[in-house]
Amino acid sequence: MKLSASIFASFLLAQSVSAFTTPVNNIAASSSLKPLASTAVTEEAVSDRLASDGVKYATQVEVEPKFKVADVDPAILDPKKRVQTGRYNDKEMSIALPFLKRPSQLDGTHAGDVGFDPLGLSESNDMYTMMEAEVRHARLAMLAVAGWPLSELFAPNWMLHGPNHIAPSVLNGFDPLTFIATAAIFGGFGYFEYKTSLRRVDDKKLGKKHQEDMANVWKYGVPGDYNFDPLNLYSSFGDSADGRKAMRELEIAHGRGAMMGITAFAAWEALTGHSIVENSMFFHPNAVLPLVGAAYLAFGFFYDIENDGQYMFQVKASSEGEVRMERIKNWASKKGPSSAKQMQGFLGEASKYAKIASDTAKDLKKKYDATTEDYTKSVMSKNYDA
Repeated sequence: MKLSASIFASFLLAQSVSAFTTPVNNIAASSSLKPLASTAVTEEAVSDRLASDGVKYATQVEVEPKFKVADVDPAILDPKKRVQTGRYNDKEMSIALPFLKRPSQLDGTHAGDVGFDPLGLSESNDMYTMMEAEVRHARLAMLAVAGWPLSELFAPNWMLHGPNHIAPSVLNGFDPLTFIATAAIFGGFGYFEYKTSLRRVDDKKLGKKHQEDMANVWKYGVPGDYNFDPLNLYSSFGDSADGRKAMRELEIAHGRGAMMGITAFAAWEALTGHSIVENSMFFHPNAVLPLVGAAYLAFGFFYDIENDGQYMFQVKASSEGEVRMERIKNWASKKGPSSAKQMQGFLGEASKYAKIASDTAKDLKKKYDATTEDYTKSVMSKNYDA
């Protein structure tokens, strides 16, 4: 009987010992667990002692866990201290292209990641290299999108190309002098590329911060880091991991807009043969642009743009806007019947255009949903036939 009890107690102890061998991944995910008391006793020692001394010794010791929760750095779960991975792991579809599945490599970890990779380049190319190339092109485009119209506005004609005095480019063509100048500029950029392509920044001020910020992601730091921030603008959103990531998000967003803008500049001038600044309200003094700006501000004074579904918007009069309309009507009625009638007509026109904008958005959403459904059915039918 005593022997049977000893065997049974030994079995229960062995079951409890197995609970201490928790995998590392589970411990990292379960930060609420408390560390167990540690001793110098190992599982093997307990097994040997059980065979010789029986149950009495086993009930007086605790087994040292192989991994301790207390050793996990709590900073890895703090987005202010480290960039967290997998922001979009719970999303099946791409944010940028909702009719396509989210690329497996694009999970929202890095700045600027909205799941846009229709050609699947992220599957077969190095992510750091591609992000480094994008941020370089983005910065060049931001310089170019400002320099292109400024050159056509203020540069002397002998520095521009052709009879219409357009900016020299591959599509517009070059004069001998502009070709030499352009070649020198690109030669300088090429030399900069050569000297910095294999640069080391982990021993610099920003590089050390980036290394800590990205410790949960990889060991490479941040693409585009040249340790250049003379005005300390990088900390505008906070001197923290998520603050720096927000600034990188802003930079890459502006850079992508600039890349599209400079492409539009070049295409327009190649097609028309006229400069982008010619007869444009954005580059010459005029009353149209201020009126458009004023109309936009007035619109926001009375209306809100709300999400309607997942991708489109709906225009609605805000509660504050309705109160403001009533105040304006009361003010106009005190000025006389004619003023009240004019104000009523103005507000009626504003409401009409707001309804047109809302109806247009709804119509676009219906067409978008129909196109998405047709595309999905087409893809599914092809996969089924295959």
